Amino acid sequence: MSKIYPVYTLKNECHDCYKCVRECYVKAIKIQNGRASVINERCIACGHCVIACPSNAKRVRTDIQKVRALFAEGKKVFVSLAPSWAGIYNVAPQKIIALLKALGFYAVSETAVGAQEVSIETAKLLNSAEAGLFISSACPVIVDFIRLYKPDFVKNITPVASPALTHAKLLKQIYGDDIAVVFIGPCIGKKNEADRHPELIDAALTFDELNLWLKEEFISVETIDAGQNNAFVPERSYEGAIYPVEGGMNETIKRIGVDGRTSLINISGLRNFGKAIDGIQTANMDKKIFIEALSCESGCVNGPCKSTGKSGVMIISDIMSRVRFRDDIPEKPRTVLAEEYSANPSAGRQYSPEEITKAMERIGKYKEEDELNCGGCGYSACRDLAKALIDGDAEPSMCVSYMRKIAMKKSAAMLRCMPNAVVMVDKDLNIIESNDAFLKMFCGDMYDFFSKRSGGIKGASIEKTVSFGDIFKRMLKTGEDVHKEHYPCGNKLYDINAFTIEKGNIVGAVITDVTKTEIDREKIAQKAREVISKNIAKVQEIACILGEHMSETEVLLNSIAEDYAEEKNDNEEEGGK
Repeated sequence: MSKIYPVYTLKNECHDCYKCVRECYVKAIKIQNGRASVINERCIACGHCVIACPSNAKRVRTDIQKVRALFAEGKKVFVSLAPSWAGIYNVAPQKIIALLKALGFYAVSETAVGAQEVSIETAKLLNSAEAGLFISSACPVIVDFIRLYKPDFVKNITPVASPALTHAKLLKQIYGDDIAVVFIGPCIGKKNEADRHPELIDAALTFDELNLWLKEEFISVETIDAGQNNAFVPERSYEGAIYPVEGGMNETIKRIGVDGRTSLINISGLRNFGKAIDGIQTANMDKKIFIEALSCESGCVNGPCKSTGKSGVMIISDIMSRVRFRDDIPEKPRTVLAEEYSANPSAGRQYSPEEITKAMERIGKYKEEDELNCGGCGYSACRDLAKALIDGDAEPSMCVSYMRKIAMKKSAAMLRCMPNAVVMVDKDLNIIESNDAFLKMFCGDMYDFFSKRSGGIKGASIEKTVSFGDIFKRMLKTGEDVHKEHYPCGNKLYDINAFTIEKGNIVGAVITDVTKTEIDREKIAQKAREVISKNIAKVQEIACILGEHMSETEVLLNSIAEDYAEEKNDNEEEGGK
């Protein structure tokens, strides 16, 4: 069975809106037959497409069954609960623990405990390091973004495992390697992290999955008994609970203490981070810069699967209200988990000018002025779309301006080739579109002028052009279509089919000159009448002749019959004598 990646698409639900392409910062989306699919090897599981998809076609892999399987094996399954829980769930710690135990978990611990260990180790590294750039490893999406798309900065990621991995190691040190650890939080990227480190984290669930599971098991926050002995193990967290808020990690590092040559910078939002590190020259730095980098704007509190309608301000406020700061923070961490990060570049290949030119021509871009760079396709520039076309990740139909031009050309060709006159009129009764047949029919001696003029008769008043302009005026007021047969205009007859295009604003008409047709029809009718008259005369003549012949025949036959009868009577009298 092939691996199911954290984010996937229900193709039957995808409706070629390209919103996921627009929202995907790394363009890990492929369009085929108008449907979007995730390019797994390029996806960093930021979840932007999941949030943006208007038809809910982008889905997150569920790992509930995987956790249930751990229960079935008889494992002691510990929860590593992300610190953002305090802003998402309006319950006391005892209740959230009771909820999780009701599902079958053995014990619950806060990931923030591992975060505290990471901060202590990071502060140590910064204090002992020389000048340079350092980037936090706490966010798996940021780490994957660097590995795939900014490989030159891999060496700048602090060689410390994330709080979730560090926490999992700490739990195994305390409770034994045979326990299972399941991370629960608002992050999709943690599923990638769990997949890569199954020896530490057995599965990663989102808050969305947790809520679904509780619903399936009919476990309610309102009715659950908090119990007497429900507490976080091995202890409740301290300053690590501030990690999900932007700048939270740096706040903990400040409280631990770093030297004056270290600048602590907070950057949240994937796009913001990408822009911030562009152009940095790390070789010439004369000071230490540490970036707390988080993929989600405002921090993990705004994770893609936070599963709450609460405002961001209230989530942050609720988290901050639970944070306890220690006066004395240990100088050394209880657990250190080193992590080396390797580059896995996924940047696009180099394209030749000839390839770009051919791809641009596929979307109607023949010169620089044609490059609108409107972003309608989801790509920021036409040339980026061209590169995606070369890679087979996009389709020409994604270019809105190109498709509009094609549609206009098709409609113009149809209008031009129609033998009937076609005209469209705006609310001011000015012509906005007409075909050549209309010019020939109603422009008379001015046909040559208007046929050569750019735009033809566009802008002219329909009332001054045709004698039946009142039809268009009436339609604009009523919105009702009009059909006129053999409508007389001077010495002409027209069939007029007028219709509304945009009620009260645009109307149109198809006009057929039926004058010649009617004349030809009258000629045919006259000929028919002449033939009928002649035929009737002949029939009458034949009838007359037949009548005379029948009369003579009748006389002759009657005479013969009478003669025969007389002869018979004479014979009978002679026989009687």
